[in-house]
Amino acid sequence: MGKDLASWTNYIQRHPLFSGASEDAFTEFMEDCQVKRYEAGDHILYSKSLREGLILILEGMAEVYVTVRGRSNEAEVLEVVEPGEMVGLSSLADFLGEPKREEYSHTVEVRAVENVVCLRIPYHIIEKRWEHDHVRDYILRQVSIRLRDIYASLAEQVYLASQWGDSDPFIERVQDIMTAPPVKVNVDTPLSEVAYRMTSNNASSVIVEENNRLVGIITETDLVKRVIAAGIEKEGTAKDVMTASPLVISKLAYYYEAMANIFVQGVKHLPVTEDDDPTKVVGMITLSDLLKKQHRGKFNIIQEIEHVTEETLPTIKDKVYAVLGNLIEDEIPAFHTLKIITEFNDRLIKQCVKMAEEETRKDYGKPPVPYAFYLMGSAGRAEQFMFTDQDHFLVYHDPEKQEDKDRISMYFRKLGNAIVLWLERAGYKRCDGNMMASEQNWRGSITNWESRLHTWGLRATNENILLSNNFLSFRYLHGDEQLHDDFVKMVAKKFEKSQIFLFRAAEIELSNSIPNLDHPIRALFRLKRTGMDIKKHALFPFHHALQILAAKHEVYGMTPYDMVKKLEKKEVFTASFADELLFAYETILRIRMTQSWQRYERGETNSSEIKFIHMRSRDKEALMIALKTIRTLQAYMKNAFGML
Repeated sequence: MGKDLASWTNYIQRHPLFSGASEDAFTEFMEDCQVKRYEAGDHILYSKSLREGLILILEGMAEVYVTVRGRSNEAEVLEVVEPGEMVGLSSLADFLGEPKREEYSHTVEVRAVENVVCLRIPYHIIEKRWEHDHVRDYILRQVSIRLRDIYASLAEQVYLASQWGDSDPFIERVQDIMTAPPVKVNVDTPLSEVAYRMTSNNASSVIVEENNRLVGIITETDLVKRVIAAGIEKEGTAKDVMTASPLVISKLAYYYEAMANIFVQGVKHLPVTEDDDPTKVVGMITLSDLLKKQHRGKFNIIQEIEHVTEETLPTIKDKVYAVLGNLIEDEIPAFHTLKIITEFNDRLIKQCVKMAEEETRKDYGKPPVPYAFYLMGSAGRAEQFMFTDQDHFLVYHDPEKQEDKDRISMYFRKLGNAIVLWLERAGYKRCDGNMMASEQNWRGSITNWESRLHTWGLRATNENILLSNNFLSFRYLHGDEQLHDDFVKMVAKKFEKSQIFLFRAAEIELSNSIPNLDHPIRALFRLKRTGMDIKKHALFPFHHALQILAAKHEVYGMTPYDMVKKLEKKEVFTASFADELLFAYETILRIRMTQSWQRYERGETNSSEIKFIHMRSRDKEALMIALKTIRTLQAYMKNAFGML
């Protein structure tokens, strides 16, 4: 026996699997067993690992889980395995010779939660011990306990799914909507044959394969642009005109994921592939398919935004609102809704900035130095689902010559004013607090901004902290990327030297209480006719605590979702708490979006006040959980600054 195994000999020999074995038999068994060590986060078993025996946990803790498809780095934990317990019981049916009824497409994985030591026991060892009654009795008890726990867990998951709406009918799979089988051609298929296949199958696109694997796609538009319009006389092949490596979507993806891809990527055809093989195409889904399914008629907004004019600019808002209304009506998850609407807003705002630059260029020429345009507030956080007020600022490069300073300053004052006017024409009203690039305090060179942040750091007044709270939600949208990188580095450097300022900001944030909606039943009655300002009492505490923590760990210029993920990667948050935070954030956004939209449809003034009487019971309960999570986030912030 090796040294590792020898150190565990006494413990293993007393275990029910090996107790009663003679010294010689035990020594023989251990020659085929193997002690393995894993660090926290290591895989002990992958989903496709061969199950060749049982794994006995000697030290540490492991978890059995399944990956959540479509959400990176997320998993659903089925059970936790502690020292003395075993992994691999589900494969005992194979060991006992029971035939498989079907091939399962999803299998569990096992990973170490902390440093783990385990013993791998091959099945031929189990077979030799199987003749002993106490061994069979022990394994039967372990299987029975595991079965009981799994059923209890399954029941809980089904209950939660009904509570939180995961089983709502809008969640349809792409495989239920796609056209199948798709029309396919080979890379060497002549273009005349490609056109014939399209027309004879009444298809607007064909899949191009090589060795039965996806390599490209050809649409009607491709044929028109690359063959007819180009005046190609010589017969070509599919490979000559195809779009290589097209965007694809899994057949198990949801309807709203397909819609989001079409909106964001600007494509109208998505090859549908097997979930585990992105080169094996099983169908095709198009924008038309999605529109037919939902009976929606206004999904060409991105193209309209890209070609917007001064005359058509005011019409975009109503078209975005039409899509927003449909997404809310269909109860699409908040993050997916915001992904779509943010894409519309970002493109529209960027077009306004470009039109402002073009207008300024006519009178003052091109920008004298590189510049970058940033969003703040709800737009900066990528949660501006309705056209609210403007929050933005300008950063530009320092002049090479001091005598150019005034001229450059004047140019960006004109540009900042023009941006505000164009955004106003699009439907974004002016900021009541004048936090816009038209104002001197919200534009300037990197040196100007460095001085501004230095002043905030030296004077941690309530006003400066309020300004910094809005500033720290900044997100780059347009301009010079190198300048943007330099700006973010400068911001990180200044806040690194302003720990007292961040400490004071955390103190002020902790003084703002978050409503305690304690027990669900009592809350339902007590709050039936009351409400709360969800922006003031939930969103702002979440954002401010998160931003202060992020600044403490040099994380800037990201959306709240990305900040949470970044802080999880930096091990500021555990994976489970990051999940809880994102659940809380989505819950609050969903409730706010729903009630704001209902208020808009009723013709009422926009407000962040939510009424509990307009909420479903499950939403109230979810909100209570979300508020508790935000209080935990404040505790994280408090600990980060050593506050007692």
